[in-house]
Amino acid sequence: MSVVGFDVGFMNCYVAVARAGGIETVANEYSDRSTPACVSFGARNRSIGAAAKSQVVTNCKNTVQGFKRFHGRAFSDPFVQRLKNSLVYDIAQMPSGTTGIKVMYLEEEKVFSIEQVTAMLLTKLKETAESALKKPVADCVVSVPSYYSDAERRSVLDAAQIAGLNCLRLMNETTAVALAYGIYKQDLPAPEEKARNVVFVDVGHSGYQTSVCAFNKGKLKILSTASDPELGGKDFDEALVKHFCEEFGNKYKLDVKSKPRALVRLYQECEKLKKLMSANSSDLPLNIECFMNDIDVSGKMNRGQFEDMCADLLARVEAPLQSLLENTKLKKEDIYAVEIVGGASRIPAVKERISKFFGKELSTTLNADEAVARGCALQCAILSPAFKVREFSTTDVVPYPISLKWQSAAEEGLSDCEVFPRNHAAPFSKVLTFYRKEPFSLEAYYNCPNELPYPDPTIGQFFIQKVVPQASGESSKVKVKVRVNIHGIFSVSSASLVEVHKTDETEEPMETEQANDKDEQVWPHKSCFPLWETGLTTTEEAKGEKKSDQPPQAKKPKVKTKMLELPIENSPQWQLAVDMLNLFVENEGKMIMQDRLEKERNDAKNNVEEYVYDMRDKLHGMLEKFVSESDRDALSIKLEDTENWLYEDGEDQPKQMYIDKLAELKKLGQPIMERYTEAEERPKAFEEMGRQIQQYMKFVEAYKMKDEQYDHLDEADVTKVDKLTCDAMIWMNSAMGQQSKMSLSVDPSVKVKDIQAKIRELFSACNPIVTKPKPKVELPKEEAPAEQNGPINGEAESQEKGVDKGTTESTGGSAAETTENKPEMDLD
Repeated sequence: MSVVGFDVGFMNCYVAVARAGGIETVANEYSDRSTPACVSFGARNRSIGAAAKSQVVTNCKNTVQGFKRFHGRAFSDPFVQRLKNSLVYDIAQMPSGTTGIKVMYLEEEKVFSIEQVTAMLLTKLKETAESALKKPVADCVVSVPSYYSDAERRSVLDAAQIAGLNCLRLMNETTAVALAYGIYKQDLPAPEEKARNVVFVDVGHSGYQTSVCAFNKGKLKILSTASDPELGGKDFDEALVKHFCEEFGNKYKLDVKSKPRALVRLYQECEKLKKLMSANSSDLPLNIECFMNDIDVSGKMNRGQFEDMCADLLARVEAPLQSLLENTKLKKEDIYAVEIVGGASRIPAVKERISKFFGKELSTTLNADEAVARGCALQCAILSPAFKVREFSTTDVVPYPISLKWQSAAEEGLSDCEVFPRNHAAPFSKVLTFYRKEPFSLEAYYNCPNELPYPDPTIGQFFIQKVVPQASGESSKVKVKVRVNIHGIFSVSSASLVEVHKTDETEEPMETEQANDKDEQVWPHKSCFPLWETGLTTTEEAKGEKKSDQPPQAKKPKVKTKMLELPIENSPQWQLAVDMLNLFVENEGKMIMQDRLEKERNDAKNNVEEYVYDMRDKLHGMLEKFVSESDRDALSIKLEDTENWLYEDGEDQPKQMYIDKLAELKKLGQPIMERYTEAEERPKAFEEMGRQIQQYMKFVEAYKMKDEQYDHLDEADVTKVDKLTCDAMIWMNSAMGQQSKMSLSVDPSVKVKDIQAKIRELFSACNPIVTKPKPKVELPKEEAPAEQNGPINGEAESQEKGVDKGTTESTGGSAAETTENKPEMDLD
């Protein structure tokens, strides 16, 4: 099983995997660990990542980036409408009302949902992980900003499903950073000791997030989060772009914003300038050649000017930090360390403001770019059964308070109650009790619309079905379980109708349901009005109150209860319909296949082009001696014709056409290449054959000299080896002589495969004779006991002393043992 963490950023993405006992950030096909969050659409295929980034200028209308901010948002959302005019590409409304991206793909106008575009990016990241792990990837953990709302989180989950990924957890980015920081710490306080509080500040390209985390040995608990989704590296880029647009307008009379391509180039240069200013305080130039209307532009900026220009942005750094401390009631001296990550955290003015706020040096022990992906991979390893990881629990929080509202049964009007307050632990479940005679609906919403970076506070509608009154006509007791799950998504996970049956006192007692969830909340039957006005009451407390109202002598009838599961109709805000989701999954599969076919077509075309250039160079180089004048002319003409065809009619042809063209070229070029290869390999093959012949000749000579090593062999066998060796030598000398008379520009008279066949033939005939072992010699029976008495045998003594037994004379060992340990001839 694979264990993968994906950090899907606004500008760049990172992939971390668990392998070799640790976490590793893997590189893409360009050997870069950062993959641009960019998708480009073309007439034949899609380009994703670095390949798409290279088309930002040349294919700007069909190359999309920065689409992360449109997740879970309606097209009519004021935020979307505000951004619409600053985008180079077009956005459009989907049939469901959400935001889609309009591009030209396969020479047709298409509108893709944000989920589809993010799924394309995740598909690319999945391929990168599979290439690194050499196995399929399914289970993963995907990062999301901590300020994402319910609808945005569900949108990212749908994107993962479209990409064929099983997302084990959507993990808040600051929580992932906290896990990457804490799991390796060996000096954390024990569980019973006071926790170590660490603040994490993530200043990314699109948003600014902070969290304070309490660490104990084996666990981390997020105490609070705060953020500014509108403050990030892109805002500093915007300030630079705005400045230079005005400067170029005054200096060169250019309206930069009227030309999307020029604007994209200016954004790229301003981003580079911003990074340079983080490392240099002197004046730095900005030069762009042929910027607009064939005009070269130039400007300059230094860090001091930049910070003055961005004063209003820098002033927003402290507010989320102040909010953190207020929410947790912590003082600055309670903070053990402040860890910063994120690309924009490298801006000196940002670091200075954070450091000044806490009054301490900032910690940079984590990789600013890769910490989120590494934390996600660690979480995936913890959740996956495939890896054994040090026990470490992670408790997150609910970023915004969640309330439920419903139509009151007792009186006209709506009732509501806060179910999960801000910074409540997550994942978490609560059981709420209602008394109803008929089906009813609950509406979940965020009760702090002013603090929500999202225009619609609605989370969703949840309709509890098949509620009926008790047999006596009284309202039924309905237990509703609400949950914020591991992804940070709210849901009504279950609903149960409690059927109560009263029995006589004489009957056998039945088990009654005991509520044991301390978070259970009760809406009493009589008023049907929530007790939140006077304080929420647990089931046990409600029972206690009821009991105290009864006279002490009253007899309580026996009660048995039965739980009946109720169906729930969920209607989350902006949720993709199941049939639409399935359609997107199918379409993604088709697009992946189209990309694969186009890649194969391009590879076939590149193979033809590569062969043309390669063969042309070799014809006047290494192959010059191996081709006749007429063959060279014929092949040169063919290569030239093919090259012209490639850049004219052959620019856009089916894959098979390129395969056929390559076959035609190889029909002429392959014989020449084979002559060259034969000329290179033939001397080595003859040399190998000569070496083998020489070894067998030495063997025959040794036998004739009465060498004891071969005295067990038959003379007829040795004669056979002698004859075969002589025949092989005659054949080799004849072949070498014949070949030496031939021109290199014609096919050789003897090929390497023929020589290798002769070597194998000689070896298979002679080697069994040469390596035939001596027969074993039986020891006399009376000598056998002497051998068992100890190391009296020469061989045994030599083994005990560590001497090579093959060189030791043995009086008790067998002839076979002595011979086997002697070095043999290497005949392979």
